[in-house]
Amino acid sequence: MHSTISVGAIDEYCEHHARVPAELRELFDRVGIHDWVIWRSGIRLFHLINCDDFEQAIAAINGDPANDQWQSDIGRFVDEFFGPEGTPAFAPLEVVWSLADQRRVDGEDDLRIARAAAPRVNRRLHG
Repeated sequence: MHSTISVGAIDEYCEHHARVPAELRELFDRVGIHDWVIWRSGIRLFHLINCDDFEQAIAAINGDPANDQWQSDIGRFVDEFFGPEGTPAFAPLEVVWSLADQRRVDGEDDLRIARAAAPRVNRRLHG
């Protein structure tokens, strides 16, 4: 996802995100959010959320007291979330390209793994 930090609030936002509350981490565990990474460029934030089902996870955290408390705190530093069209939305960005997906489609993952294993196999057989 993509969001922006309020002008002048970068340091406070980063300080607050140094450790999120244990209740929020437990909520993420319950709803299948395995990891959430945020990168910053200026006031722009880019979120990578690794979860079982994004829509289901977001629906489950909305209205939960742990999330409500976190949003009331961290929300004061965030200006807006943007969707794939660049318009205001709390939605995933569009995937344009993925090396892993291309390798999978081209069947290269299996080939790359086989090539990496071949020298070890040869050493065992001949050495």
